[in-house]
Amino acid sequence: MLGALLLLLALSNAVNTSGGESDRQCDYKLALDLDPRPHSVSITEFGAVGDGKTLNTVAFQNAIFYLKSFADKGGAQLYVPPGRWLTGSFNLTSHLTLFLERGATVLASQDPSHWDIVEPLPSYGRGIETPGRRYRSLINGYGLRDVVITGDNGTIDGQGSFWWDLFTTHSLNYSRPHLVEFVEAKHVVVSNITFLNAPAYNIHPVYCSNVHIQNVSITASPESPHTVGIVPDSSDNICIEDCSISMGYDSISLKSGWDEYGISYSRPTSHVHIRRAYLQSYSGAAIAFGSEMSGGISNVYVNHVSIYSSSSGIEFRTTRGRGGYIEDITVSDVDMDDVDMAFGAKGHFGSHPDENFDPNALPVLRYITLQDVVGRSITVAGNFTGISESPFTSICLSNISLSLNPGSLTSWICSDVLGSSSSVLPEPCPELAGSSSNSSSACISSVTAIGNSTAL
Repeated sequence: MLGALLLLLALSNAVNTSGGESDRQCDYKLALDLDPRPHSVSITEFGAVGDGKTLNTVAFQNAIFYLKSFADKGGAQLYVPPGRWLTGSFNLTSHLTLFLERGATVLASQDPSHWDIVEPLPSYGRGIETPGRRYRSLINGYGLRDVVITGDNGTIDGQGSFWWDLFTTHSLNYSRPHLVEFVEAKHVVVSNITFLNAPAYNIHPVYCSNVHIQNVSITASPESPHTVGIVPDSSDNICIEDCSISMGYDSISLKSGWDEYGISYSRPTSHVHIRRAYLQSYSGAAIAFGSEMSGGISNVYVNHVSIYSSSSGIEFRTTRGRGGYIEDITVSDVDMDDVDMAFGAKGHFGSHPDENFDPNALPVLRYITLQDVVGRSITVAGNFTGISESPFTSICLSNISLSLNPGSLTSWICSDVLGSSSSVLPEPCPELAGSSSNSSSACISSVTAIGNSTAL
């Protein structure tokens, strides 16, 4: 509990700084304040039964409604003891800590009637998987401040196989729910929790600021279709650290809206720091940018990441009609093992929400620095396929050593891309092999921009 409180205080008390490598989202010093939430209740006080069979949605709703009255008194904690606590979707409140004790599992109902139906997000205009509305996530926070989900390695289990079957058989009435979603929230901490078997996304902060996700374990089976670990979406000042994620699709995916809806909403994802992560992606990317990125993605720093047994390592995705930009991204100190494609930048990726997108809305991808990477058992070093009308530029590669599998036929694939490289093996394609002063300056500018982050 103390660790989560310290993280929250760090988010609240960070001081504005600029310049230098220490000015990244995960590097702020923690303020020392040992006071816990002044009020605490157990979910059992509201009639909840942890037998894995009794539906406890009303108990969670009533408990949080009661704790809302303590918002102006220092906030409160909802304690979930050991047991299997079956529930449908419920909402959190501001100044709340949801604490899951070791041995406690919040178990998502597999009955769709236990999940509320809500409107699509405005930056998407429709559900991701079906037109129209979507299922509300299991645990939700709307317009909240100062919220913590933590525990002594308690578990949130989405029991997602039911939803995966609906998805693969095209039987969904609405887009699948996520496990945890915060919308327009500030000062959020998610820490020391295990997430299992999400229907779709596990943690989805959208239109949020100042989010710290630390020491979480997220797992879904290799066959789980398009399941994703953490999805920062049109959000800023995000720290993701010390996480272990193994997913059916992407481990971490940064997004910012879809085509004309994302362009109109115009809320970027920016100032994101990802470090000390252990990632596996069976059919997607360990870390993906896009493809829904119409509001823009910028100022992202990734370091000290291990990627293993994955389809793709680091991937940038977009297409004509997306608009937006992906720029000022630095990825460094990465170890890869048994990865089909180490790096990808694809300009013809993803679908459109409807027929109203503007085909002339061309995305921009530039100022991407990939450095200090070691890879073993790699099939393709990189596939950089830009857009002829809007080529990918200032792609900067340095100090990269990738050992390709004996059967690898092509090490690099490049078109409509321009960049520079230094100390890269295998030698990249000519479009990325330049070392001109202009390209070098662009690489330096990109790294500097990442360092100049705003405070949380």
